[in-house]
Amino acid sequence: QVQLVESGGGLVQAGGSLRLSCAASVRAFSSTNMGWYRRAPGKEREFVAKINWSGESTYYADSVKGRFTISRDNAKNTVYLQMNSLKPEDTAIYYCNVPTRLYDTVVVVNLNWGQGTRVTVSS
Repeated sequence: QVQLVESGGGLVQAGGSLRLSCAASVRAFSSTNMGWYRRAPGKEREFVAKINWSGESTYYADSVKGRFTISRDNAKNTVYLQMNSLKPEDTAIYYCNVPTRLYDTVVVVNLNWGQGTRVTVSS
C-alpha cells in the first residue's frame, strides 16, 4: 500500500529552522521524482519544492528559493525539506507527494495526500 508520512513540523520563531521528513512507501522510490507542497490557512495548496529521482535536479517556488533545500535519501525512501530563515508566511501544513511533472508550479500529483505536518512560525 502506497503511503506518505510527513514529520518534523512544529512551532518555531521567525528566523528559525526546521527539517521536515517524508517517508514514502512508493514502489521504485529511487526512480521517482518527489515534491513538497503546503497549504496555508484559508489558501489553496501550493508547490514548494521538487527533486528529481537522483537528487541532482531541484526546483523551488520563488517564495522559498534561497531559504529551503530539498534533498532525498533513496536508501531510506525518504525526502527532506530543510527550512531556514522561516517567516510567518511559511505557516502551513506541509505535504509530500509525487509530482506529474518536475519543472512547473502546478499542484498535480500522482498519489493521495498524506496527513501532512504542521509548521507554525511566530513573529
